[in-house]
Amino acid sequence: MNNFRVLNVQQTNVQQTKEPRLPVMKRTTNLFLFSALIFSGAACAQQSATLAAPRPGFAFPQKQTLTYSVDWRVFPAGTAVLHFEAAGDREKVSANADTIGAINLLFHVGDHFQSSFDRAKGCTYEFDKQTVEGRRQISSTLKLDYDQSKSILDEKNLVNGQTKHVEEPIQGCLTDLLTGIYYASSQPMEVGKSFVIPVVDAMHTVNVTMKVEGREEIKTPVGTFKTVRVQPTADAGVVKNRGNIWIWYTDDDRHLPVQMRARLFWGTITFRLSANEAK
Repeated sequence: MNNFRVLNVQQTNVQQTKEPRLPVMKRTTNLFLFSALIFSGAACAQQSATLAAPRPGFAFPQKQTLTYSVDWRVFPAGTAVLHFEAAGDREKVSANADTIGAINLLFHVGDHFQSSFDRAKGCTYEFDKQTVEGRRQISSTLKLDYDQSKSILDEKNLVNGQTKHVEEPIQGCLTDLLTGIYYASSQPMEVGKSFVIPVVDAMHTVNVTMKVEGREEIKTPVGTFKTVRVQPTADAGVVKNRGNIWIWYTDDDRHLPVQMRARLFWGTITFRLSANEAK
C-alpha cells in the first residue's frame, strides 16, 4: 500500500455541517475528469506504465474551446467548458463545470481545473483544482518535478482553513485527470486494440487501459459524427466493477471526444459536445 507522508497539517475548530445526500450531483464534474468513477480511492501503489508520446503528425490545438451539455438520466444537469491554448513548448488546458436549473438549486457545483503539460512528450507539470460542491470548497495544486522524481501536493480547505502538504516519489512521465481524456486523442485508435495511460491525482498513480471497442455514428447538438467507441478501465477505484464508462472519439486524425457516458448504479450521466470554437 502507498505510504503518504503528510509534512504539514493545520486545523481549526470550525464545526462541519453535513451536506445533503446527493451523490449524483457531487460526482457530476468528477465524471468529466474520471476521478470519482475510476481513480478516486485508489490507495494502492502500482508500477506506472510508460506514457507514450503523441503519434507522428499529431498536433494539440493552438487555441480551441469545447462546450459540453451534461444530462443526468433525462434531466439537464450542467455544462462543462474546456479551453486549449499553446504556450511555447507546453499546452495549457482549463475547464469550468457548473450545475444548472433545478439541479443547481438542490446541489450547486462550480468547479475550475487547469493543467499544463509538455506538447511533445505529454508529461504534466502542474494540475490545479478549485472545487465548490455544496458546502465543500477545496483548492489544490499538484506539481510534478521530473528532475527530482517527485510529486508535490498543496491543498487547502477553504471552509475551515485546514491545509496539507504532501510529497511522494514518481516514476517516469505522467498525465493528469484533466488532460488524460484529451491526451488519449494523440494515440492511435484501432478497433480491437488497447493502450495504457498512467494518470496521477492526489498522490496516486493509476494505469488506465483505453480499449477501442468499435465504430459508431453519434448525433450531437453540433452535428453527426463517425466515431470510435473507447472504454477506459482501471484496476483500482471506488466504483470498480460497479459501472461502465465510454468515450466516443471522432474517427479521424483529430480524435475529438464528442460524447462521454457513465452508466452506474445511481443512473447514467452523458456529456455531449454542444459547441466547438477556434477561440
